[in-house]
Amino acid sequence: MVPFEKKIITRVRAYLQKEFPSDPTGHDYWHFDRVSRLSKKIASGEKAKVDMFILELGALLHDIGDWKFHDDELAGGKKARKLLLESKVSESIIRKVEHIVDNVSFKGANVPNKMRSREGKIVQDADRLDALGAIGLARVFATSAYFKHSLFDPTVKPVLHKSFGDYKKSFTAINHFYEKLLLLKDKMNTKTGRKIAKEKHKFTQNFLNKFLKEWTNYE
Repeated sequence: MVPFEKKIITRVRAYLQKEFPSDPTGHDYWHFDRVSRLSKKIASGEKAKVDMFILELGALLHDIGDWKFHDDELAGGKKARKLLLESKVSESIIRKVEHIVDNVSFKGANVPNKMRSREGKIVQDADRLDALGAIGLARVFATSAYFKHSLFDPTVKPVLHKSFGDYKKSFTAINHFYEKLLLLKDKMNTKTGRKIAKEKHKFTQNFLNKFLKEWTNYE
């Protein structure tokens, strides 16, 4: 990256550290940082030609306006645009970053993925990888507690949602495994993402198996 781009990245990181120093659901600066590092790792593994400036901006800003905490599903793109405009970033770059931020989220098992750019697909893989494994499990239970959702209700069956609206309404911590987490391995965009996801998926599946075994242990 050229000096101007490095300066922008430094400014964005400083903004995120100030605005998201901590978060009870794990959607904090350190989540943004992990997704940034994972995105660069995937890009390196793919040996793909990507714009590293767009990649890192998209990774750092991908959850700046997470739909779970805003009424407006496009809040993230709007917030990213405002910050980048203030930083004198060009309109063409802003549009590409905005596209990543607005389309990165998982929106239901059967909801089409609208991510178009190579950079966006890499960021999306990195974000989804952070939802798997040990950190991913910690995040799902923290988020469930934050929104006062049930840990598990065996009478409520998981659903493979066909719309984002339905997906947003459905949540118990354990159903989230079936409705999202265990689906991610097969929704990776990149070969490198699929390779990393394989081990994380196995860890996630083993935890779920153990949980359900303990749940039914006294029957």
